[in-house]
Amino acid sequence: MSDPVVTRATVLAEALPYIQKFYGKTIVVKYGGNAMISDELRRAVISDIILLHLVGIHVVVVHGGGPEISEMLRKIGKESRFVDGLRYTDEETMDIVQQVLCGKVNKNLVATLNRRGGHAIGLCGMDAGLFQAQKLDEKYGLVGEIVKVNPDPVRDCLQQGYIPVVSTVAQGVDGENAYNINADTAAAKLAVALGAEKLILLTDIRGLLRDPADEGTLIPVVGLSDVPQLVREGVIQGGMIPKIECCVEAVRSGVERTHILDGRIPHSILIEMLSDQGIGTMIL
Repeated sequence: MSDPVVTRATVLAEALPYIQKFYGKTIVVKYGGNAMISDELRRAVISDIILLHLVGIHVVVVHGGGPEISEMLRKIGKESRFVDGLRYTDEETMDIVQQVLCGKVNKNLVATLNRRGGHAIGLCGMDAGLFQAQKLDEKYGLVGEIVKVNPDPVRDCLQQGYIPVVSTVAQGVDGENAYNINADTAAAKLAVALGAEKLILLTDIRGLLRDPADEGTLIPVVGLSDVPQLVREGVIQGGMIPKIECCVEAVRSGVERTHILDGRIPHSILIEMLSDQGIGTMIL
């Protein structure tokens, strides 16, 4: 029978070359889904982020908050409406989006990181013009398409030893509106602007599955040249299309590797970053 102490030591030793490889590098983690709702998973994600930070890896967290927005809309008697998978955002909904994302969700996440020993600071996409956007399409309302990213406030936070936590509301460049931004897209754009080593999208499925009904059909690695064929075959479909598109754009624009990870698995970030095993789907 293996000694559990020796096993733990082996795991730590396995992590060493990865810590050395990523020391001083920047990774962007898009945080959302079940990993944000479940207390157990939230604790695991928070501890992963703090551990990576403490061993010298620069972690930037970009978060959504769809369930919290829907809950607040329900409280005021307003029904959530979606068009092509994006939340239709009229002016009243935009007010709620801004309050929830830039306020409650962002500050609660910052406070949780700090209580657990992190050194986090919250940023909104409108701070210093971090995310600048124009209207995506009238049919979505105040949903924006990012046209410019100013990474300086995030870089400043990293240089001062903070963990930046970024909410995805953007400053409008085509008027005085604020815009609701898809969090996967925002994370990818920010990863490119920062010259990040990795972009990690936490989601609620194993990764890209050849058969969506069978988690045993996970495709662990996808090259850029594989994507068009997988789309034609219907392997990349539905909600996975925009996630893969974000990853493809990030890789084409200089991010070394992108990962779609199952946020339902505790410590999925550490398993991917600091072990030989790896999980989820990697796009490179």
